[in-house]
Amino acid sequence: MKIKLKKRLKGYKGDFILDVDISIRKGSFITIFGRSGAGKTTLLKMLAGLLKPDEGFIEVSGKVWYDSTMGIDLPPQKRRVGVVFQDYALFPNMTVEENILYGMEKKDEDLLEMLLSLTELKELRKRKPQSLSGGQKQRVALARAVARKPDILLLDEPLSALDIDMRKKLQEELQMIHRTFSLTTFLISHDFSEVFRLSDKVFVMENGKIIKEGRPDQIFVQERISGKVRFSGEILQINREDVVYIVSVLVGNNIIKVVADPDEVQDLSVGDKVVVASKAFNPFILKSE
Repeated sequence: MKIKLKKRLKGYKGDFILDVDISIRKGSFITIFGRSGAGKTTLLKMLAGLLKPDEGFIEVSGKVWYDSTMGIDLPPQKRRVGVVFQDYALFPNMTVEENILYGMEKKDEDLLEMLLSLTELKELRKRKPQSLSGGQKQRVALARAVARKPDILLLDEPLSALDIDMRKKLQEELQMIHRTFSLTTFLISHDFSEVFRLSDKVFVMENGKIIKEGRPDQIFVQERISGKVRFSGEILQINREDVVYIVSVLVGNNIIKVVADPDEVQDLSVGDKVVVASKAFNPFILKSE
């Protein structure tokens, strides 16, 4: 996937130019990260065909969706895109399964049953949106987006309004759907732990430009820990490397990597609340009570 786009935008500090030139490997899970007003949602809207760039091109799997020099601009319905925003945008007069079926070009009962199963909505299939919780509505919106059999899935902070437990549950389902359907997924998120858990690659945007790109650990990890420290955090990842383990801990807005021996990680699991402390400049991890 090749994306090269420019568009003049208005920001709270004045006008600026969104100028993006990136290539994406098919099947990647990409996070667009940055402050509000950086141009993240605008980028997703241009990919979906909901907003026209000033110039540039978009090519997906060898097919040109947009090319300003050639006058090509496929409408949203001709682009194989699934979109999920914060507000769900479900049809209130339709049931769960009717909302999902609406997303299909052709009715596919097998796909419907698979999506209802993946999103744990089978028992709710005949209910309408007003009787659903926020997490259930978001599941329906996600299933409807995937029902289009998209080439790319665009997610604009879809889980930000949910509580922590529901967010973690839906992160797992989102990851499962991404893998099951081999989607190329774009996520906008301000949640560090969400980005770290889901993403293959992160693009950091500032004033319409990509200022940094790489794996989540390359972008966010603060590996240096000074002496006399004591931080509380949550374990995001435990990886074995040779005879030691690398434990990634979310501390505030930073992700810290700590080297641990097998005895230290024996009682630790992803999601545990821990304290990262230092003794004689050697960091160690203690499980919180």
